Amino acid sequence: MITCVRCNIGNAYMERKKASDFPQELLNLFDGYVHGQKSRRDFLDGAQKFAVGGVTAAMLLDMLKPNYAWAIQVPLDDKRIVSTRETVASPQGNGSIKGYMAKPADVAKSPAVLVIHENRGLNPYIEDVARRLAIAGYIAFAPDGLTSLGGYPGDEEKATAMFTQVDPTKMREDFFASAIWLKNRADSSGKLGAVGFCFGGGIVNQIAVHMGRELSAAVPFYGLQPNAADTAKITTPINAQYAELDTRVTSGWPAFDTELTKAGVPHEGHIYKGANHGFHNDTTPRYDEVAAKEAWQHTLDWFNKYLKV
Repeated sequence: MITCVRCNIGNAYMERKKASDFPQELLNLFDGYVHGQKSRRDFLDGAQKFAVGGVTAAMLLDMLKPNYAWAIQVPLDDKRIVSTRETVASPQGNGSIKGYMAKPADVAKSPAVLVIHENRGLNPYIEDVARRLAIAGYIAFAPDGLTSLGGYPGDEEKATAMFTQVDPTKMREDFFASAIWLKNRADSSGKLGAVGFCFGGGIVNQIAVHMGRELSAAVPFYGLQPNAADTAKITTPINAQYAELDTRVTSGWPAFDTELTKAGVPHEGHIYKGANHGFHNDTTPRYDEVAAKEAWQHTLDWFNKYLKV
């Protein structure tokens, strides 16, 4: 039985849920839904057997969706940082891409980090990640891959649907253009890192393939790995973060590890026991506080090592 269904239903949407409140089968079903492998109807049909104690399948879906009020670790008006909205030219992509920038206040030059979102565009969680990097001493820019369709719509299901409408090759070029623009800014030290989550983790790996030595450090969170031929092109030090229960993605790590070793690339891989895909996203029940904090420390340590030279 799901622990949370014993709660007062009137409080069901206010309480913060944990992965342990839900059966793993339901979490796996939700993972398939958010990654486009299952339709909304497929999820609701599959979740029906867990809909007990007055909780419907639709309620379960709502419980698993993000609550962005939980994501604010660094307030928008934090005096330690300056944040702006920026537009980057992308002639090989969709023409231009907009994004959110956060950087340390009163610092002339800083190393830079590109932040790549999940498969739902530039939502409040990713903006907060940029601010977390800014207070750590980095210029952080988080581009919105949904720019060509008007940008992140403020609704996760709409965002997921919109994501499939953007040409993936052009979107990837938009991210490449963002990386080059960020690296070459007057207030950048010239050292560039990249961190991404889910879809964004895979893009970080692709940026490492594309940019070679121009990318100084990469931290992909549960991102799909490049094939062997592309991995052979990587020179960027990579620190990869994976969830033990996310077999869909984590199963690709051993081969990636082997190819990175063969290529002589400095790298680490961390697999967090009992964690689910999306464990760093603190807006959903899949958030794992212990794994997220450890992974974030690995992230900062890696960037400090390779960007703050």
